[in-house]
Amino acid sequence: MTDKPAAENQFSIQKLYVKDISFESPDTPSVFTFKNWEPQIELNLNNVNKKVSDGVYEVVLSVTSTVKNNDKTAFLVEVHQAGIFNISGFNEQDLKYILGAQCMNILFPYAREVVSDLTNRGGFPPLLLNPVNFDALFAQAIQKQQQEASEEVKH
Repeated sequence: MTDKPAAENQFSIQKLYVKDISFESPDTPSVFTFKNWEPQIELNLNNVNKKVSDGVYEVVLSVTSTVKNNDKTAFLVEVHQAGIFNISGFNEQDLKYILGAQCMNILFPYAREVVSDLTNRGGFPPLLLNPVNFDALFAQAIQKQQQEASEEVKH
């Protein structure tokens, strides 16, 4: 995975925290009068990271879900789950993978719990997000970047 000895590679969690939370239920109380609860769920995931100092990175996983029932928005929930990670000794390619996939794998269960709790507190059944394969998403993003780069070269 890297050309440096493993003893020089460092990866640890310094802090995990919720950076931002939003819950909206614009059509209450009428949304609770529907007899059939057949939600249509739209889910969006995003991640950003920034270098805080040498070997220290803040990584933020954003989870946004809009849930509709009978074509009316039942609720919208957004969670920005963040972490501060100590990462050093890795080459650039491995660092991108750690920030784009491994940190997401750590943050997602926390974000999933917050989403479930917020929807339940909003009077709805808990929204249980399915597991996400961040390794596969990262690989797809890299492949897409490579395709776009090769298409730019062709033009």
